[in-house]
Amino acid sequence: MFIQKTFCFRTLMNLAVENLQLTLAIIKPHVIKVPYALQDIRDKILAKGFYVVRNKRVHLSEAQVEEFYAEHKEKFFYHRLITFMQSGPCDVYVLARKNAIQEWRKLMGPTKVYQAQYTHPDSIRGCYGLSDTRNASHGSDSPEAALKEISFFFMDIDIGKWFAEDEPLYKAESVAFNTEEFIHTIKNEKPSCNNSYCLTSYSPPMRE
Repeated sequence: MFIQKTFCFRTLMNLAVENLQLTLAIIKPHVIKVPYALQDIRDKILAKGFYVVRNKRVHLSEAQVEEFYAEHKEKFFYHRLITFMQSGPCDVYVLARKNAIQEWRKLMGPTKVYQAQYTHPDSIRGCYGLSDTRNASHGSDSPEAALKEISFFFMDIDIGKWFAEDEPLYKAESVAFNTEEFIHTIKNEKPSCNNSYCLTSYSPPMRE
């Protein structure tokens, strides 16, 4: 049953390339400390036509950062990354638009900051990256990664239900943008702490 459900979600995430697609975005701790930088990144997100489907601020523990970045455990930068990502709050967004994964990664710019500054100086990393670890932002690199990463931070999202019920409303522009909370909501739907900006000490449910 789990395999079948996962396959269906992956199929939806891939099919969404022709419609809307979801991706996870993280704005890293050093940016959160600089309000004008955070605001500029948010302005860039909106200017590129992204919908902000979910938004929360989280302060991750060491164990949570290690779980999220487990695939990098053998990399030389792993310990620097773990230390940095628990050094302060991050903003975490679920973004939607056509070809969202590719478009968000394009907006971020190359992973290596020196390359971003040289080849993509107007990108997020070109403007606000400090090093390859403190490179300002993170984005899912595939539909499978987006599904996994969205579920890690937003366990309340039923992705299949979102595509069936919410995506048509977003495509029809039946949504309103809350500037103060930096989130799009379906018109006449009241935002809650589950889908709007709120500061939390992130504690994901136990996984078997």
